[in-house]
Amino acid sequence: MTKDGFRLNYERKESINKTVRFPQTLVKKIEKIIEGKQLNFSQFVIQACEYAIRNLDERSK
Repeated sequence: MTKDGFRLNYERKESINKTVRFPQTLVKKIEKIIEGKQLNFSQFVIQACEYAIRNLDERSK
């Protein structure tokens, strides 16, 4: 992943379970993005969250 854009990473890390509810429209968009890739829904969401945290405006932290 680079600071200037979101890049998909396929490595797995140790994890814990959390329950999160997503709007159906968002789930459909994510599923379309990961279709045909060696990446599951959870991996995509984790990477998207990590990217968002790294790129937060310092005033928001």
